[in-house]
Amino acid sequence: MELEHCFPVWNKLTAAQQEALHRSTREKQVKKGALLHAGGQDCTGLLIVRQGQLRAYILSEEGREVTIYRLVEGDVCLFSASCMMRSIQFDVTVEAERDTALWVVPAEVYRGLMEQSTAVANYTNDLMGSRFSEVMWLMEQIMWRSFDQRLAQFLLQESALEESDLLPLTHERIAAHLGTAREVVTRMLRYFQGEGMVRLVRGSVELTDVSKLKALCGQK
Repeated sequence: MELEHCFPVWNKLTAAQQEALHRSTREKQVKKGALLHAGGQDCTGLLIVRQGQLRAYILSEEGREVTIYRLVEGDVCLFSASCMMRSIQFDVTVEAERDTALWVVPAEVYRGLMEQSTAVANYTNDLMGSRFSEVMWLMEQIMWRSFDQRLAQFLLQESALEESDLLPLTHERIAAHLGTAREVVTRMLRYFQGEGMVRLVRGSVELTDVSKLKALCGQK
């Protein structure tokens, strides 16, 4: 995938703007588990995933993590350039969930493009609105849905990402994604296993009855 394919408004940039973007953007390779952005005090720049997968999450005062969204090939992370957007009032941490190749656009370069190009400004606002919608959806899930429903939905989402029913996830890792304690995850997974929905193996969870999981979280 080329850089221009990740920007729907690429053709609306001038030749000089396209050249400036190409010249300033740097390629980066990171290993699974690498920390790419550590909250509002860290202005990493705009992250664009070329290959691999990133996770964006928020951290509570008690040190508990909650995943807010994933980034896969072609996705753009604006929160990693939060220093150029004063409206962002919460800290987001971004880490690599897989070995990942990405582009990094310096925040000051992208800010300049937003000031020069109405198309870039509108695209950025649309993307930011989409990300905030994902955060609000997550908050609604936490507030209004029971934990068994949230866990079932998470397992189905992971299965779609991995394209497999065998998920290499520890109970601790699932707890970090869902913002709860490992013991809570363990109890619910054991219940799921007793109901025939999953099979627990060391360091992994295998989905054994996808239809039951879908029914539990209201999917068809």
